[in-house]
Amino acid sequence: MVSGLLLHDADSYGDPAAVRTLFGLTGDIAAQAVAPGSPATAIGIGQNDTILAVEGKSVSVAWPKTEPRWERVSALRDSIDAALSRGGVDISWQSPGGALARTARLEGVAACPTRFELVDSKKSAAADGNRVLIGENFPGLGYDEAAFAAAVAHEMAHNILRHPQTFREIGWKRKLVRLSERDADRLMPWLLHNAGYDPRAAIRFMRTWGPRHGGWIFRKRTHDGWDERVEFIEAELATIERAAQDRDDGLADWSRYFSPEFDTATTDR
Repeated sequence: MVSGLLLHDADSYGDPAAVRTLFGLTGDIAAQAVAPGSPATAIGIGQNDTILAVEGKSVSVAWPKTEPRWERVSALRDSIDAALSRGGVDISWQSPGGALARTARLEGVAACPTRFELVDSKKSAAADGNRVLIGENFPGLGYDEAAFAAAVAHEMAHNILRHPQTFREIGWKRKLVRLSERDADRLMPWLLHNAGYDPRAAIRFMRTWGPRHGGWIFRKRTHDGWDERVEFIEAELATIERAAQDRDDGLADWSRYFSPEFDTATTDR
């Protein structure tokens, strides 16, 4: 259950006082962004509103400053998420400019549980079972939107198919890693199609990224060659088209038509 509210902590920046002044905050924890049409928008929380209390607990008292500094807003976010899963959470906030504080009940809506984070100084993209992590220097950030979405879809596929979770349970095995990467490649165009993108953007991403970053003849043994990966993606397109024809809304039900190689291999290991 999610609220559409993205929080940040002024104290996690290099100059917290300057951040508070810039955004008109009366505390450290504030709404960095609010998704349009979300429950947070519905009760009136806006960007740069300061979050004062959660479930009647003062944010500054119940969630004191931490080291490392990012842990405070992460803990607060987890508390809000837990309350949303139980039915809702009382939030108190104040808008910039000295407006009166307001309190309202914030309820969640069902959404994908994966979180998406931009990571400092990294050139890679990864998934850990709960998050998709995109390095700020990841080459795909310079691609067109649909091709970049393909990279995100690949990592999201790992979480959906529970690859990181499985490896934590059974340990790292090169053959299985290779199959997990292959399945994430194959599921990538399904996710793109259902998100409204051309599924062939997955091919465009791989053909752009692969020659420079896919290793080719020096590729990792945990991955197929980028040209082979293109072939695996292309092989899914006809099945996606058939699956989409079976539904009135045009979505492709991958859970029905997609056959993961990884699942079979882990069952037979």
